[in-house]
Amino acid sequence: MAGAEEGVETAGMPRIGQQAPDFQALTTHGPLSMSDLKGEWVVLFSHPADFTPVCTTEFVALARRAEEFAKRNVKLVGLSVDSIHSHLAWLRNIEEKLGVKIPFPVIADVGMEVANKFGMIQPEASTTAAVRALFVIDPEGFIQAIIYYPLQTGRSVDEILRLVDALQTTHQHYVATPADWHPGEKVIVPPPLTQEQVEELQRSDYEKIDFYLMKRRL
Repeated sequence: MAGAEEGVETAGMPRIGQQAPDFQALTTHGPLSMSDLKGEWVVLFSHPADFTPVCTTEFVALARRAEEFAKRNVKLVGLSVDSIHSHLAWLRNIEEKLGVKIPFPVIADVGMEVANKFGMIQPEASTTAAVRALFVIDPEGFIQAIIYYPLQTGRSVDEILRLVDALQTTHQHYVATPADWHPGEKVIVPPPLTQEQVEELQRSDYEKIDFYLMKRRL
């Protein structure tokens, strides 16, 4: 897929279920690669630019909830196409003006190498800034969820945490999660694929709405 007037070449977008593209990048915490993150859940997210109001509110919100991500064995990693010097100055400014220290690394991607690998540069939105893309990657390095937001709309940290909880639950147990699910609520039993399974589920003590929709507690 070709970029727009400035000749930015964009790679194909990764998909759910694919291995996350590997990369080598400089961050505010030093060098980092995707392979360094194996064994951890990762929330990799891009922001359009440093020293911008919506991005600043997102970073503050994520920093304030960083311990909640850490409890879930989730590594937060930010990215924009700004330089490492811009990142460092912006994070210092956030700490000075808002009293919040950003505890997670931020990738400096001036050449857009990482952003292009993850489909974060979308010329219809901007040829010079990454859109608000977010990838949840499992400990084996596979992409489990992708969310895109436009430049003008800030993300919900509550929803990101809820998504991580749901993904980790379905990853650990052979279940699905219903709409608006939160930990502690009933999960969905996978629907039957054979007549034998239908009969087996009918004999269970699950909450039965119909043969294809049953719920249970973990």
